[in-house]
Amino acid sequence: MESLSMKTDHELVVLYENGNNEAFDVLLSRYQEYLYSYILFLVHSQDNADDVFQETFARAIAAMRNHRYQTTGKFGAWLVRIAHNIIIDQTRLDGGNRFRSNDEFPQTLSNSLKHSQQSEEHDIIEKQKIDTINDLLDYLPENQREVVVLRYYEDLSFKEIAEKTGVSINTALGRMRYALINLRRLIQQYQLSLVG
Repeated sequence: MESLSMKTDHELVVLYENGNNEAFDVLLSRYQEYLYSYILFLVHSQDNADDVFQETFARAIAAMRNHRYQTTGKFGAWLVRIAHNIIIDQTRLDGGNRFRSNDEFPQTLSNSLKHSQQSEEHDIIEKQKIDTINDLLDYLPENQREVVVLRYYEDLSFKEIAEKTGVSINTALGRMRYALINLRRLIQQYQLSLVG
């Protein structure tokens, strides 16, 4: 049997989607060093980099398990886009003071990713989205709502959430994953639009 390390990224994603957790371990080992370096360069802080790195893989896992990974590009570039979007979201929340521009990052992979200016109209739309999500949080089970609040409102890392709630990091990640799935379901159920 062919070793997993010899398989392409796409083959590994398919294997992972079909329940082979070792396939994900190979993907993680291929990209963790580069992705973490990219994140650390932008966020200046190991704690912040750890949080973004964990969140990136939590979102990647959720996307792959829901068969939402598209093979239109390279897996590494997809991970960088996820991390970049997380960093942009965090930049908006804290006023943008703790991150470097990714234009300084020496890899061409990131050169096409640019920070964008937010218009007043966009800010209003973003506030409406946040208000809608705040209302939907009341419909989540308590343990899922708690993880969302600790992560996005109190800005705790998944490690800190695990310690505060007395569960493992994997359990905290799982609760976040199910919270996001439930929020998407509620958005569809009530035909809400979060697209600006």
